[in-house]
Amino acid sequence: MTRFVLKRLIGAVLVLFALSVLVYGLFYVLPGNPAQIACGEKCTPAQVAQVRERLGLDEGVWAQYAHFLGGLFTGRDYSAGVGVLHCDAPCLGLSYKNGQPVTAMIVEKLPATASLALGALVVWTVVGVGTGLLSAVRRGGLTERALTVVTLAATGMPVFILGLLLMMAVCAYLEWLPFPSYVGLTEDPEQWAWNMLLPWVTLGFFESAKYARLTRSSTLETLAEDHIRTFRAYGVGERAVVARHALRGAFPPVIALSAYDLGTMFGGAVLTERLFNIPGLGNALITGVRQVDLPVVVGVVMLLGVAVVLANVLADVLYAVADRRVVLA
Repeated sequence: MTRFVLKRLIGAVLVLFALSVLVYGLFYVLPGNPAQIACGEKCTPAQVAQVRERLGLDEGVWAQYAHFLGGLFTGRDYSAGVGVLHCDAPCLGLSYKNGQPVTAMIVEKLPATASLALGALVVWTVVGVGTGLLSAVRRGGLTERALTVVTLAATGMPVFILGLLLMMAVCAYLEWLPFPSYVGLTEDPEQWAWNMLLPWVTLGFFESAKYARLTRSSTLETLAEDHIRTFRAYGVGERAVVARHALRGAFPPVIALSAYDLGTMFGGAVLTERLFNIPGLGNALITGVRQVDLPVVVGVVMLLGVAVVLANVLADVLYAVADRRVVLA
């Protein structure tokens, strides 16, 4: 198992290095003149030259990348006219619009995205795994057909349409919940939970469809194996067969997919954050793109890449723990 984990970690480091090269080249090399973007359209050539020197863009491409990579591990110094501004590691640069360290901006917005992702994880696990298991146990019956229709509808409906419909039904017509208005967990935990409930349900229900299908297919495959038929032949009850044996074989792919999806949620829930006005990383990414604030865009994209890569490593390890045959393969 130790060798398996080390191989996955070494592969993750190589992927992250390649990701840093790709992201830096895509956002800082291909645009042609980032200093002009940072300074603004009305800047004179002399002002653009000053900004280029302040940001360290007057050196060669590989020297600039070395400074960028070094800033991630040791921090980086930026010229501030009469002095030097130090950006602590991991330094992802300074925002073109407000001059703040991008890392600090990401740390400020990360709790909102993390709370959305973790809450949605609970919803899609409970709803998806529950409906998938029930469909497998009630195979061929009316319950399975009804759950199949619901999961297919959830798959085919865009998340922003689902969110709008839920807001209209729950907040406008039934008035069960107030219209979502994000409040920090430390400010008012109860209000935070009520305001996050609808975003959790929206994103979790949207993602639960694939978990329902995966759980159903995995459970049916496990129930068809020889050792399950042997348990039934010895008179073991159906409930015990499903709870103690079938779920053990059906859960590994669900656990692995949950770890991966949790990683992608840290930058992939843009539409949900915009719809419910959650000040998370998705909102920061959209704002950075609209304002052509390259360091913010690079910082969020890098964080998303790191989250996805680490989520893949975690998914592989969890799958190996649940199914030892993966390590032996």
